[in-house]
Amino acid sequence: MKRKKNSYKYSYRWGWITVFALIVILLCTLIYKFVFDDDSSATVSSNINAPVESMAPPPEMVNANGVMVLNYHKIENRLLSLAVRVNDFDKHMMWLKEAGYTSITPEQLYDFVSKGTPLPPKPVLITFDDGYVDNYTNAYPILKRYGFVATVFVVTGFLDKYPEYLTWAQAKEMIDNGFSIESHTVNHKPMTELSDEQLRNELIESRKQISDKLGKESFFVAYPTGTYNLHIAQMVKEAGYKAAFTIKYDNVGMNSNVYALERVPIFQTETTNHDFLERINYIPIFEKFGWVKN
Repeated sequence: MKRKKNSYKYSYRWGWITVFALIVILLCTLIYKFVFDDDSSATVSSNINAPVESMAPPPEMVNANGVMVLNYHKIENRLLSLAVRVNDFDKHMMWLKEAGYTSITPEQLYDFVSKGTPLPPKPVLITFDDGYVDNYTNAYPILKRYGFVATVFVVTGFLDKYPEYLTWAQAKEMIDNGFSIESHTVNHKPMTELSDEQLRNELIESRKQISDKLGKESFFVAYPTGTYNLHIAQMVKEAGYKAAFTIKYDNVGMNSNVYALERVPIFQTETTNHDFLERINYIPIFEKFGWVKN
């Protein structure tokens, strides 16, 4: 009889635990619906071909807590994770244009973070890594059509050497039309794997090559593969760079580290356009509720 009583208490206890768990699941579901499925964020699931007004997040949530920095690599139609199809990239830029975004330069972003210099409404910094030739042949005409400028972080040792990468002449033309060409080091080696001497050479030589070939100083660098540490950041500063960019799912704000500026990567997936809108819309939402999504 005693064993039956204990068994009953055991079943009773687990019954209440089950009820409590179901209540927690229900509450989580309601919170999720409130945060992500209300009218303010329903645009995330919208088709990118829908009217712009139906896709745009509420004005008060756009860049409310910083500046969005987008990071692309290749713009072409091959099935590569680093590539965004040309037509999709065109849609992304069309959406930004119709939603009222203004493209800015790294210098403007740096002045905003370091000095509090005001930026235009809905600022966005559009960046490309590596310096692929399709940035010139495919992305460049689209960007110009929508009145945007962009920044290309080039692997200087690859230009005029490999056909898949920009030529210095193409890079110069882009600069002459308001675009920025900045450093992605000389050989694109992960910085955490280099000795101090190798790292110093990658940083200084890439600046020198940009200066020699383009007649302009490079004050900004993007970490190859996005990897860095405090020692590397200090060496970047000593090499003469004002700021450095990494990869992190967040906006750049007044409290951002200028040697670890956040960028949101855009890759090719089965739902590239949905992912693009999700990144645009979710970042302000996560920041509004004090959450960080890396």
